[in-house]
Amino acid sequence: MLRGNYLATVDEKGRMKIPADFLALLRKTGKKFYVTSETGGMARIYPMKAWEEIEKKLAKVSSHNRAKQKFLARANYYGQVVEVDGQGRILIPPTLRESAQMKGEVDVQGQLTYLEVWNHAQFLEQLNRNPITAEDEKELDLLGI
Repeated sequence: MLRGNYLATVDEKGRMKIPADFLALLRKTGKKFYVTSETGGMARIYPMKAWEEIEKKLAKVSSHNRAKQKFLARANYYGQVVEVDGQGRILIPPTLRESAQMKGEVDVQGQLTYLEVWNHAQFLEQLNRNPITAEDEKELDLLGI
């Protein structure tokens, strides 16, 4: 499982070194990943096996399904298949990098089966804007968390 938050840097060429703790786990899944976003505000890094599971689920849904169309439009617009290089770096696709303002310091967070990468300042702003509410606490309680 991918968990925790690590600071990383996106260099001038758009490459990000995956934090060592995550890299050790991700290397077990292979060298290829799908980097995408639903909003353009952050990047999601899926091991190809995890992304292919999402694609299998989507393939079972009608091509006329609006939610599927919207999801795929965004996932494809922002997304690219990338490969980890010998130094443990991956390329954040240019369209997504620009949209999410990813240069310099970023937060890399484990989301159990994939990683999320955020511009550090934007992530802190998002955390402050969206505190856990009493309704969230109820829902988490119903989940047994």
